[in-house]
Amino acid sequence: MRLRHGVLLIIIVVIAFLLLMPTKVKPVAWQPSPAPSLTEGVFADNQRLKAAVPVGPSDIEGPEALLLEEDVLITGLHDGRLISTSLDGQARKVLADTGGRPLGLVRHPNGLLVIADAIKGLLSLDAQGRLIPLSTAANGVAFGFTDDVAIDKSGHYAYFSDASSRWGYGHDGEAIIEHGGDGRLLRYDFQTGKTSVLLDKLEFANGVTLGPDEAYVLVNETGAYRISRYWLSGPKAGTHDVFIDNLPGLPDNLAFNGSNRFWVALYAPRNALLDGTAGYPFLRKMIVRALTVLPKPVEKRGFVLGLDLDGKVIANLQDASSDNYSPITTAREYGQWLYLGSLKATHMARLPLEAALK
Repeated sequence: MRLRHGVLLIIIVVIAFLLLMPTKVKPVAWQPSPAPSLTEGVFADNQRLKAAVPVGPSDIEGPEALLLEEDVLITGLHDGRLISTSLDGQARKVLADTGGRPLGLVRHPNGLLVIADAIKGLLSLDAQGRLIPLSTAANGVAFGFTDDVAIDKSGHYAYFSDASSRWGYGHDGEAIIEHGGDGRLLRYDFQTGKTSVLLDKLEFANGVTLGPDEAYVLVNETGAYRISRYWLSGPKAGTHDVFIDNLPGLPDNLAFNGSNRFWVALYAPRNALLDGTAGYPFLRKMIVRALTVLPKPVEKRGFVLGLDLDGKVIANLQDASSDNYSPITTAREYGQWLYLGSLKATHMARLPLEAALK
């Protein structure tokens, strides 16, 4: 009898916890398209990422941002440091410590290293190692989660993302479950120092890259499984559309090879529970409460897609084995290699471009 009463009490406590625990998350109902198959078709499971090999040091945490310059890798780490390293990891140098979380890196034509820092906003690092704040707000709304950045060839503008003005770094799960549409695509003018909003109401605005001839800029919407496009020139200038929709996973960073390909890093495949409860805000709020004590149901799978200039999938790279390199959050093409970065792994990786495009 005591055991029965004890079990009943536990059940009551769990139910009360799931129903009543305070939470800031205010889920919005939406309806995603059915997730594409991972067993057949263009996104069929494979182990092509098994060809990836470690590159750089093997004892760093979260090398998501990634630049390769003359056989030197530059990356930002979980502890806020920016480092440069040789490909073999033997020569290493700390360039700066932002005191935040550098997630996006790009070199300005004038030599400045421009940084999208999730906590500190848009920054630059000069040749003397000085960090210079560039932008922390737009239209009176402070950035909550500055994510990625790209710069045009003239060095006039930086295009960057604020994943969420409501949720900060480390709360990406809450932002995606909430689906509140508080992400933005932004443009910083190096000449005037002003920041403008190109697109708002985005679902966790993430990776950013410029397209061919800088005619448009692409931005990943992680929470909506799509890539949106904002036109910068031509008859569609100032308008936006969807470049590719209904992706099989959560798109993170995005890169253009400067010629004919985009690379999209998928943090993880889509989650059936998240999709299945999309239209039920009350249930999603219960899930948020449960995830404060339970591990996030995120599949450990390396996942990268290659897209052509029309948004068609031309490469599907995966690895779901137990020792895979994941989550992959950055994929950048340099020469004959595809370099990979990760928000959580302890090293970077690369695989031959020939194997990626086979």
